[in-house]
Amino acid sequence: MQRTLKALAALLAYPQQPLIDTMPEISGEVGRSDSLSTAVRAGLTRLGTLLYGGDLIDAQERYVALFDRTRSLSLHLFEHVHGDSRERGPAMVDLLSVYSHHGLEIADNELPDYLPLYLEYASTLDAEAARAALDDVAQILRPIRDRLVKRHSPYAPVFDAILILAGAWVPAGEGAGDPEEDDPAALDRAWEEAAVMFGPDAAPDRNQGCGRAETILARMNVQ
Repeated sequence: MQRTLKALAALLAYPQQPLIDTMPEISGEVGRSDSLSTAVRAGLTRLGTLLYGGDLIDAQERYVALFDRTRSLSLHLFEHVHGDSRERGPAMVDLLSVYSHHGLEIADNELPDYLPLYLEYASTLDAEAARAALDDVAQILRPIRDRLVKRHSPYAPVFDAILILAGAWVPAGEGAGDPEEDDPAALDRAWEEAAVMFGPDAAPDRNQGCGRAETILARMNVQ
């Protein structure tokens, strides 16, 4: 599982030339994973081929438009838990401490809740602990996967793979659905309206978000 998680982290990272150059090896790694379904392995291979064979600038622009400019698809986990509330900073510090405890050092310009970093962290754990770490964030990842599927994004199989490894996979659309499922713009508007509820003046949903983050961090601290 550890090598597969490293490969998934690479596929989900911001495209840069050194990473693109390793795509044949990364695609080979996920293609050999007997933990994933044939369909998901094929989807991951297609993504690797798209990244390896396409224009780098185009790949970077697509990535930014998808994950950086679309809040409902953000790869920063605590964006979906805390939004812009003041609890996000302390949660980041705690997560950074967990990474350091497990020997994972990150660059000064990287945020610890970035999903590829979290996958790197999970890859340092044994299989049981890694599966638990992935399951802790499955509730966050499943709606993102569903939104990517609705957009026919080649990145959707990465999330399918993570959910499979977490033991938390369900077919797209079978979880708590978004309103107006066929309208990506409406999906983003609905998410942004809900995300405000994680702010400091919205105690019920903010507390639910905080509880989820605390559960994630508590589980990580005992591994």
